[in-house]
Amino acid sequence: MGKNFVFISPTFPKTYYQFPKAWKELGGTSLCIGEDSWESLSQEMKEACTEYYRVDSMMDYDQMYRAVAWFAHKHGKIDWLESNNEFWLEQDARLRTDFNITSGDNSEDVMRFKRKSNMKAYYHKAGVPVARYHLTTTLEEGKKFVAEVGYPVIVKPDGGVGASATWKIKNDEELAEFYQKDLPTQYIMEEFVPGYIVSFDGITDQDNNIIFKTSHTFPEPIMDIVNSKGECYYWSERVIPEDLDKAGTAVIKAFNIRGRFFHTEYFRLSEDKEGLGKKGDVVGLEVNMRPPGGYTPDMMNFANNINVYAIYARMAMYNNTDYKTDRPYSCVYCARRDGLVYEHNAASVFSRYGKNICIHDRMAELLAEAMGNEFYVARFETDEECREFIKFVLEKAKDQD
Repeated sequence: MGKNFVFISPTFPKTYYQFPKAWKELGGTSLCIGEDSWESLSQEMKEACTEYYRVDSMMDYDQMYRAVAWFAHKHGKIDWLESNNEFWLEQDARLRTDFNITSGDNSEDVMRFKRKSNMKAYYHKAGVPVARYHLTTTLEEGKKFVAEVGYPVIVKPDGGVGASATWKIKNDEELAEFYQKDLPTQYIMEEFVPGYIVSFDGITDQDNNIIFKTSHTFPEPIMDIVNSKGECYYWSERVIPEDLDKAGTAVIKAFNIRGRFFHTEYFRLSEDKEGLGKKGDVVGLEVNMRPPGGYTPDMMNFANNINVYAIYARMAMYNNTDYKTDRPYSCVYCARRDGLVYEHNAASVFSRYGKNICIHDRMAELLAEAMGNEFYVARFETDEECREFIKFVLEKAKDQD
């Protein structure tokens, strides 16, 4: 009998139907829980599910509990439960705990990579420097921290997702304004680190071994993109930088990550920073123990001619994998903003780059703030071609106001 896999929120992002699909293709039972009606599901989504259970709200734990209980009653023991979505990390863990599903993190374990303040200790354990921080309390304590690290400082929710509700504070006036806000959650304040973001991403097996790895370069911080409504672009590296590979591997070992995707972020210093390193060094930022956002899992596939959804399914079901890649491409994501006028329309982009383009679509509204509106995913043999593509796609019309 095939193993039972409960996959939560399979319609977001819309390519996530490939997780239950890959499990089902291995002979497993794909049991999906979501808020969308059966009638509204794509044909691909319907075919990926062995059974689909609709709830009114995935934020209602009682409804989620009843859904998993129904699946367990009908199909037997649940072998794997996952959403691969940061927003549901704690709920996934609670459901595993309540149903004694031991193939993933329980409620206690998940907090080591849910709260940003908790992550710091694991970076230290791995020998990777991190920005100094404190958990915000009073203006007086904030002033003491600023006196130690100087302006600017970054403030963000300690348990937040992505770059939402994140600010850069540059002076005493802005600091005072921050402490006057009625914040709904605990915030963390960190010293500013000059540099751009690079990521070390992949999948671990159930024994904490990395079975797939890659890296991405993010020239523009997501925080700045969100706050300035800027354009989002990033690309995968054909060759993982040696220092990033070493640091990233040590961090995954330190966190003892088992049977998960991982997306770990680092600053590549653009100048020397006392206490952190020299220009060009990597400094730990934060970890997300799920796939990178948006269509990045698909970018992994295009860059490597592989199927990460199938790799994950084989790892979860059998704890093995058998893929090979010589990493033939670098894959780039590039998104335009509604309201801006661009020099080259879609027809021109396809005329020049049609053989390279893998996806052209609109980003879901929930992710558009950080990742733009109309986007392209394309692959090239060199990083230089990626940058030329970004420049072409984002070139503004000459007569734009």
